Amino acid sequence: MNTLELATHGPVIPVIVLQRQEDAVPLAQALVDGGVRVLEVTLRTPVALRCMEAIARAVPEAIVGAGTVRNAADAQAAKDAGCRFAVSPGYVSEVGQACVGIDLPLLPGVASASEVMQANLDGFQFLKFFPATAAGGIPMLKALAGPFPDVVFCPTGGITPETAAQFLALPNVRVCGGSWLTPQDAVDAKDWARITRLARDTGRLRSS
Repeated sequence: MNTLELATHGPVIPVIVLQRQEDAVPLAQALVDGGVRVLEVTLRTPVALRCMEAIARAVPEAIVGAGTVRNAADAQAAKDAGCRFAVSPGYVSEVGQACVGIDLPLLPGVASASEVMQANLDGFQFLKFFPATAAGGIPMLKALAGPFPDVVFCPTGGITPETAAQFLALPNVRVCGGSWLTPQDAVDAKDWARITRLARDTGRLRSS
């Protein structure tokens, strides 16, 4: 899979932090029911890998990826858990090469022109712009379009339902990442219907 294929499944990739393994499958199913198939589960909690494995096994319609991949060991663990892609918060060649070596598509994180150049040298043209709002937001993405007309981005970090459409309107943005699809209070309450509604609402972002 080319990571650009991820953008064909909808305008938002949810950034998911799971605290309890029992929430993994119903949360993933709720998102899929709302039309969101590409799921980034972050490696930020002790149960993250088990959650990825459970989703990959029980929700075959979901395209599960591992977020917060910081080294080769993270990449291998994600692959072993059944992940179909990886996302890194920044970029170093070691992570890129490790993912290539195990055939795990990588969406590498960048926040500067230098990082874009390094990722490009290693063969990556679709990049995560993170932390999007803190790193300059829309003005920064417009500025990067000049020297890098062949690079496209997935901005993530600080994006809201209100600002997502503005990011998606940029010609060098294919999809954006967001945590608002899985609010912690909804997960704690096991309000899966609310999460399905939030997922369904993302379909209107492209035309808004």
